[in-house]
Amino acid sequence: MDTQTYSIGELAKTLDITPRSIRFYEEQGLLNPQRQGQTRIYLKKDLVRLKLILRGKRLGFSLAETKTLFNLYDSNQNSKPQLQAMLLMTQEKRQHMRQQLEDIQMLMNELDEVESRCKDELIALTQGKKL
Repeated sequence: MDTQTYSIGELAKTLDITPRSIRFYEEQGLLNPQRQGQTRIYLKKDLVRLKLILRGKRLGFSLAETKTLFNLYDSNQNSKPQLQAMLLMTQEKRQHMRQQLEDIQMLMNELDEVESRCKDELIALTQGKKL
């Protein structure tokens, strides 16, 4: 059994985040460290949860989505419901990102068109012509 503990500063340094971020995740109900008086004591499971929170953020998952997964895991450590929820969230996130890609491509096309018109007009102006 791994009994290593971490202070908030050690955990922050290990994950290259601020203690304030860790306290925020605690306020959001994503972490529940042990306490000795006013001192927070973090366990290996808290380190793992923080890594999962940060990975979820990189993948575009909201803290609410991450909390849903944690709640599923905490209520039933049979991973099937958690995996099903994660699969659904992943599919939804992928669809959202596809839509964002389409939107970006449409904007890029519009910018290309505006840029082309500006260049054509500049050429016409430098040649003394008016479009």
